[in-house]
Amino acid sequence: MHFGFSYIGLIFLIMLMVPNMIWSKNKPTDYEKYQKNENKILLAFERFGEIAVTFLAVIFADFNINKISYWSIILLIAFLLMLLYEIYWIRYFKSNKTMKDMYSSILGVPVAGATLPVASFLLLGVYGKNIFMIIAVIILGIGHIGIHLNHKKEIE
Repeated sequence: MHFGFSYIGLIFLIMLMVPNMIWSKNKPTDYEKYQKNENKILLAFERFGEIAVTFLAVIFADFNINKISYWSIILLIAFLLMLLYEIYWIRYFKSNKTMKDMYSSILGVPVAGATLPVASFLLLGVYGKNIFMIIAVIILGIGHIGIHLNHKKEIE
């Protein structure tokens, strides 16, 4: 692992954060009602994971493209998952913005808004061979995907 700025990590974070900033002004109907019921342990995992992943994504140069190799396929898949995440958000913003829209799947990926970025950053950690990122993403995934699955159960 090599410390240094990661432009790839920054690109992934921008792809993650821009739709979330737009979402903050376009939350689904009754979202606050479901938010009140969030499991506090899952919420703690999510918050810790968010901070750790954000920090780690930009401080390790190992996430940058150094040479094209078989490892590059992992980075390409991670990027394609982030593109699918962007498509998920475009679809959500064009919808009626209900809780059902928020927790929809895309191409068979359940709760795509939570699952796609977690899977993408996990692959980024694998690509960079960065155990800290992998652990941080697992913690994030437990919290973030867990919360979203609970919300989905509530609306069904």
